[in-house]
Amino acid sequence: MKLLVAIDFSDSSQKLIEYVKELGKVVSGNIWLLHVAEPDPEFVGYEVDPPEMRDAVARRFHKEHQQLQQLGLELRSEGMDCVALLVQGPTVETILREIEKLSVDMVIVGSHGKGMLRHLLIGSTSEGVIQKSSIPVLVVPTHGRT
Repeated sequence: MKLLVAIDFSDSSQKLIEYVKELGKVVSGNIWLLHVAEPDPEFVGYEVDPPEMRDAVARRFHKEHQQLQQLGLELRSEGMDCVALLVQGPTVETILREIEKLSVDMVIVGSHGKGMLRHLLIGSTSEGVIQKSSIPVLVVPTHGRT
């Protein structure tokens, strides 16, 4: 089975990785660990930004890349065939594009459970993927509520 696991480096990402480790004990296949790097809205026009702003974004992307590679190594050390991908773009659209590009069978995302107000203001990545995906989406609750 080919799985795409979308992570965001929030506190819930490690819980999602632990779930994938458990899933890997019963399901074998390829895993793509995806982090979508989105520049802050004020950095959209890179060509007009001062060099220090570009450098700050580059440092953030470099840090995220290192974190992502470490998580990929963690899954590979568990015997999983895992490739870590850092892709820049709008989150939901980029996840959907990678689903098609990689021809995955299922996408796994975490659910933060942040609350209705935050959901209304900024939306939900997992909801956007569920609504637009042509393949099964597994949403793993990572908020710790019972």
